Amino acid sequence: MNGDDAIKVVPVRHVGRWIGSAVALLLVIMLVHTLFSKVPTGQTECRSVNGARVCHALKDWRFGWHVVKQYFLSSEILHGLELTIVLSLMAMAMGIIVGILIAIMRLSSNRLLSSTAWLYTWFFRGTPVFVQVLFWYNIALLYPQIRVGVPFTSWDLFHLNANTIFTAFVAGFVALSLNEGAYMAEIVRSGLISVDEGQGEAAASLGMTRRQTLRLIVLPQAMRVIIPPTGNELNSMFKTSSLLSAAGVIELTGAAQNIYAGNYEIMQLLVTACLWYLAITTVVSVGQYYFERHFAQGALRTPPPTPIQRLRRDLRGIGSKMRTHRIVPETVR
Repeated sequence: MNGDDAIKVVPVRHVGRWIGSAVALLLVIMLVHTLFSKVPTGQTECRSVNGARVCHALKDWRFGWHVVKQYFLSSEILHGLELTIVLSLMAMAMGIIVGILIAIMRLSSNRLLSSTAWLYTWFFRGTPVFVQVLFWYNIALLYPQIRVGVPFTSWDLFHLNANTIFTAFVAGFVALSLNEGAYMAEIVRSGLISVDEGQGEAAASLGMTRRQTLRLIVLPQAMRVIIPPTGNELNSMFKTSSLLSAAGVIELTGAAQNIYAGNYEIMQLLVTACLWYLAITTVVSVGQYYFERHFAQGALRTPPPTPIQRLRRDLRGIGSKMRTHRIVPETVR
C-alpha cells in the first residue's frame, strides 16, 4: 500500500447511545432514591440540649423496609409461599399432560377428535382465569352431586358430594390446570408442526410406528420450540396463582392480605410478596435458560455461554476500552 493510500481510523460517535445511557442512568438513580428514601412520619421527638428543648420530625423508610424484613421470613408468608409453589407446580404438570393430549387430538385426522380439541382450547383461552376459578369454586351450585353412571338412566356407578370434593384448593387446582392445558396445547402443537414433515416420512420408511416417530424423532426436535414459551407459562402460573386468594386459598398473596388486614401495613406486605415472586421467577428463568441451552446443542455449533461464563468474560474485559470504528479513506493530496 502506497503512502498516498493511507487510511485514517475515525471513531464512530454514537450520540443517541450516549443520550439513551444518560437517561437510563438518571432513571436508575431516581428509582434507587425513591426506594431507599425516608419521609416524615408526622411525629416529633423532643429532647433537652443544654437546658433547651429541641424537637425534630421523625422520618421512616418510604417503603417500610424494616416491616418487610420483619415479615419476609415469617411463618405465615413461608407457608403461603410453599402453597404457591406446590399448587403451581401441580397445576403446571397437569396442564402439560392435558396440553400434550389436546395437541395430539388437534393434529389427528379424525374430525371428531380435532373438533373437540379445538372447542376445548377455544373455551378455556377465551374466558378469564379469574372467572374460571370462581366457576369451579361454586360448581356445587350447578351440580350438588357428581354422579358417574350410564347416561339417560338412573343407574349410577358412584356419586360424590361436590361441596366435599371441590374445596378451595381443589377448585383452584382444576381451574389452573384446565386453563393451562389449553395454552400448552397450542404451544405443543406449534412445536410439533415446526418439525419438517420429511422427518416423519424418513422414520416411516425405517419401519417406525407413529408413536415411535413422535417420541423419538419429532418431540426431541420440537422441544427447542416448546421450552421457551413453556418457561414463560410456568412463570405466569406462579403469578396467576395469586388469583386463588379470591376463593379462600391462603397462598402467598392471601397470606400477605391476611397479615395486612390486621396491622394495616398494606404496601409493606405487598412488597414482601413481590420480592418472593421475583425470587421464584428468577430461579425459573435460570432453569429455563439451561434447558434451552441443552436442547440447542444439536442445532447450534456453539452453544450460548452460561451466565457464569458470561460474567467471567465481562470481568476479564473490565478496564479495556471498547470502541466501534469505521474506516474513512484520507483525502489524497
